[in-house]
Amino acid sequence: MNKALYIATIEPNSGKSLVSIGLMTELKSRTDKIGYFRPIIDDLPANDNHIELMLKHFRIKQTYDEAYGLSRHEVVELLNSNNEDKILDKIIRKYKKLEKKCDFIIVEGSDFSGEGSIVEFEMNVKIASNLSVPALIIGNGKSKTMEEFVGSMKLAYDNFTEKEVEVIAVIANKILPKNIKKVIRNLKQSIGDRTYITAIARDEFLSNPSVYDIIRHLDARIILGENNLGRQIKHTAVGAMQLRHFLKFLKNQTLVITPGDRGDIVLAALQADKSYNYPDVSGIVLSGGLIPEKSILKLVEGTNSNVPVLSVKPPTYEVATAIRSMPVVINPSDTKKILRSIRLFNKYVDVKVILDRFISFKSRRVTPSMFLYHLEEQAAKDKKRIVLPEATEPRILKAACQIVSRDLADIILLGDEKAVKTLAKEHGINLDWDKVRIIDPKNSPLLDRYARKIYELRQHKGVNEAMAYDLAEDPSYFGTMMVREGDADGMVSGAVHTTAHTIKPALQLIKTKPGSRFVTSTFFMAMPERVSAFADCAIVPNPDAEQLAEIAIATADAAKKFGIEPRVAMLSYSSGSSGSGEEVEKVRKATEIVRKKRPDILIEGPIQYDAAVDPEVGQKKLPGSPVAGQATVMIFPDLNTGNNTYKAVQRETGALAIGPMLLGLKKPVNDLSRGATVDDIYNTILLTSVQAQEEPEKPEEKAKKSSEKKKTFDKR
Repeated sequence: MNKALYIATIEPNSGKSLVSIGLMTELKSRTDKIGYFRPIIDDLPANDNHIELMLKHFRIKQTYDEAYGLSRHEVVELLNSNNEDKILDKIIRKYKKLEKKCDFIIVEGSDFSGEGSIVEFEMNVKIASNLSVPALIIGNGKSKTMEEFVGSMKLAYDNFTEKEVEVIAVIANKILPKNIKKVIRNLKQSIGDRTYITAIARDEFLSNPSVYDIIRHLDARIILGENNLGRQIKHTAVGAMQLRHFLKFLKNQTLVITPGDRGDIVLAALQADKSYNYPDVSGIVLSGGLIPEKSILKLVEGTNSNVPVLSVKPPTYEVATAIRSMPVVINPSDTKKILRSIRLFNKYVDVKVILDRFISFKSRRVTPSMFLYHLEEQAAKDKKRIVLPEATEPRILKAACQIVSRDLADIILLGDEKAVKTLAKEHGINLDWDKVRIIDPKNSPLLDRYARKIYELRQHKGVNEAMAYDLAEDPSYFGTMMVREGDADGMVSGAVHTTAHTIKPALQLIKTKPGSRFVTSTFFMAMPERVSAFADCAIVPNPDAEQLAEIAIATADAAKKFGIEPRVAMLSYSSGSSGSGEEVEKVRKATEIVRKKRPDILIEGPIQYDAAVDPEVGQKKLPGSPVAGQATVMIFPDLNTGNNTYKAVQRETGALAIGPMLLGLKKPVNDLSRGATVDDIYNTILLTSVQAQEEPEKPEEKAKKSSEKKKTFDKR
């Protein structure tokens, strides 16, 4: 599995680049398949400096476009239109595309260069959570008291861990050397020893801007000295006074800021840089968009000076103010700063401890955004034919349009072609009709065959030939027969019809698969921070212990198929051996049946809901349980409990309930709520498509088939 680490901070100018460079240097020594990704970048006239630095210096084999998710402008637009989910969706899609090419990825959070730091920090936490990657938190210790710094780092740590993001390292940056040990000690006392904690000393060389930073920040034009843009700037001096007074303000590595028409200041600064009697000049910035006249420029060029001379449009005061507040970055061509960063990182950070922790990290959690992404990815790998009997419902057509446009399944619509196309046009639904099959059951050449088959299957129940034809013309029965006969791979219905109208034909014609005595169902509950499977909330009213065990096994297998590691909680009103009663005993017996039949499934029961989902409560009530506090599959003792609980969770947490997905049928047919949204229908089509994909053959089954095939061949 590919590995990634999210480098996050709580403020601007924290020194993320230093940490990214240090980690990337170590990763580069381990593999060449490295990736770099920034979920959100600033809107700049030039390319993002962090991306340019990492791609160029480490020669990473990816394009600039592959290295970021969205621009800040795009994020603000989506937030303003209440489309935060789309932010995560777009970022996840780009990240997962890059992930396929890489062994390791460094993910670097945003820079806090705009307004709304709290919103930006929360967005970084959500992104790390939805990418399901561990985090490394960096803090800037400059200009803070010990109490302020430790408090802010602890707050950041808590925010990440509360969203179930594993924090594998905390790094205090820009710390005075004399305070290094004290800072580490205080952070350990506050955060604990479980997380790797260290501190990096403040480095003046890395903190000073270069002439290159002026160019990027102020969009400056280079007049002279383009080969010396890496010159460091320690001081600034504004040349707006008489020359004899100005010279007194020159210090070593000074950037001179002066109006472009002050040729005297320009010439004096260049001469001072060459003079043994004056300190070095880092560069000259000409303000106001003015350029010295030709005679002065000719004189300047003749000095053969190495001092960079730049021109900017703003007036002198604005330029000086902007430069003093300018963020410092590491120039992709600034080899000295890059090497200095690597040395500093290696001196203060045990990089192997960090890498070993994040390489061995395995996320046990699936977030809603990641779940939906995996659904689409799985569906696209092996496209299936999904029949939709309710083609005269606009929601169905809108969902079908989304599926077709993303090429996730082959859609079959049942209904009169003219009526379907007219409805789509009326609602502005731009379906690609070349990619959709429309069948009118009443006029289909399949009708006779389906009617005869229904008669054959149901005559013992009193169905005659005329009744069989009537049933075959019904879209629900026609769609079910398409699935039964292999003309479609799955069916989704129920947006208009009742649950009974969807499930009854499936039970009569498709029937249960071998090993299943009945049909059950599960909902995938996409809660804000995780996805869990709830069962049974729709079909079986009051299961006995055997049925409850079968529901648990079927749901655990379904969860695994959809990328959720099954940890099964057999829910009851008591936990462990604390309670008794008929219902508790039923749950206890069902738990033992599952353990005997399927020892590979992690299961706990009886267990209360709070003990199943809350780690602290779980370990108090059932200490040492691998399920308590981290259950992903919830099995309810009866339909009444399950149906009410899933609806309560849905309403109170804003969870997305995907399903119900029917389990136990030979072929997939799934029911929709009549209040289903377009997103609900879209997700259920994806579920059905993935459900229809054949299970990979188990080694023992493959060997058995091979053996039987050999015997048959030998007999011949």
